[in-house]
Order: sequence, then C-alpha cells, then structure tokens
Amino acid sequence: MRRLTFGMNLSLDGYIAAPGDDIGWSVPSDELFQWWSDRVGATGLALYGRKLWEAMSSHWPTAGQQPGATPAEVEFARRWLDMPKVVFSSTISAVDWNARLATGDAVTEITRLKTEDGGPMDVAGATLAAAAMRAGLIDEYVIVTHPVLVGGGTPFFTALDSWVNLNLLETRTFPDGVLLTRYETRR
Repeated sequence: MRRLTFGMNLSLDGYIAAPGDDIGWSVPSDELFQWWSDRVGATGLALYGRKLWEAMSSHWPTAGQQPGATPAEVEFARRWLDMPKVVFSSTISAVDWNARLATGDAVTEITRLKTEDGGPMDVAGATLAAAAMRAGLIDEYVIVTHPVLVGGGTPFFTALDSWVNLNLLETRTFPDGVLLTRYETRR
C-alpha cells in the first residue's frame, strides 16, 4: 500500500499562504530548495488540487530553460516534469506535463490510488489535503516552518472531527531559522 504525505512550507502561525495567496515569505535557502527538489525526485505520484496545479504548471515547465536559471532550478524543473501527477479538478478540462486529470470524488480516488503499487504519494494543495486529512488518508505530515507570522490566509491544517495522534519521525534545522518536522500518523 502506498504512503500518502502532506508537506508544505508554512508560517509559524500555521498558514501555507498569507492573505492574497502571498507566499513571498517562504523563499527557501539553497539547502532547503535542494531538500524539496530531492523530495520531488523521490515522489512516486503527486496529487495536486487545481489552484496549486495552476501555480506550479505555469512556472516549472519552462523554468529550467529561462536565462539565469540556476543548476538547482534546472534540476527541480526536470524532476517536476518527470514526476507523475494527478490533478483533481472539476473546472479544468485538460492537463499536461506527465499529469492526468481526476474529476470524480477526491477521497474515493485517493483511497484507490493508495492501494496501487508504486512509490510514495504526496498531496499538494490545501483543499485537496484537507479532504484527505478529514478522511484519515494521510500517513505522514512534513511541516517546514518559517519564522514568520502572517496573521491569516490559507491554513495548513483543517478542522477535524476527531484527534489524530502522531509520532515524531525527524527534526532538522535549515538556514534562516527554518525548522523541518516530520510526523507519522499513529494507527
């Protein structure tokens, strides 16, 4: 059975984007950018909500070809293009770049995907992750906390009907006071 991980950058007060979808506070250090790139390289299947898909697919397909692209950006762009993706949306009609579109019930499809053979899955996007979180489908949380308070915006966690107990798997400090914590869902 595939493992499902939800991991993102977030502010100390728990948001993945500030009001107005501002993520300017989460610019990674070179070390953190490489960590995220390695994570993309190890992902067997990425699950995207529409909003994050539109942001990522508008940038990464050509980012590695832009003048001034760093070797790390070229590598990330290649890894992102190579990574298989499923995009969950009822409002877009087509996707590219090694992705397929899922228009049905997200929880049903994620549950089915977890039973397939293959490498680990990452869920990306607050709304999609919230549905998986409420359904108890997330096996691991990767929280990359930046030392900033943004005061509101898009939260990392959603409201839950019951507690979810977690086991700490890893902590790591990155430059600029950024802290990685990884937790596994206790089943």
